Amino acid sequence: MSVRPHSTADDIYKVVRAEIGAISRQAVYDVLAALTDKDLLRRIQPAGSPARYEDRVGDNHHHLICRTCGRMVDVDCAVGYTPCLTAADDSGYEVDEAEVIYWGRCPECLPAAAVSSDGGRRTRSVRQQPSGTALDPEQPRSRAIGHLKETPSEEKDRRV
Repeated sequence: MSVRPHSTADDIYKVVRAEIGAISRQAVYDVLAALTDKDLLRRIQPAGSPARYEDRVGDNHHHLICRTCGRMVDVDCAVGYTPCLTAADDSGYEVDEAEVIYWGRCPECLPAAAVSSDGGRRTRSVRQQPSGTALDPEQPRSRAIGHLKETPSEEKDRRV
């Protein structure tokens, strides 16, 4: 896993099968489940993607995923002011971990994404600007788009 972090079960199945010959996919899933249960592997389930596994389990880090090619890299936790990592209302829970996934384009895919199908250059929208969020220019600069939480009265108004 250290050589190929963020592998899917299918990726692992192919590598193991190439090395030892015969193995079932179910055996791979069973071993991944056992290693995850023992906290020897971490299972990551990004939206719209198969689960991925990594052996970096001793810290609370996050991930950055390329929207174009699906490449995933580790991102150390932010330090200092981190509004997305603190629940506005913890509902009495003892929060001990926050899972954050950043989405964007990797350096290899970025040049291709910047050119439109007619060959012209595309500009970034306000939401895509890396210099900060479009929501509150006074907040510290971040590449992540913060999640807005409705107040109880806003939530009630939306339901009516």
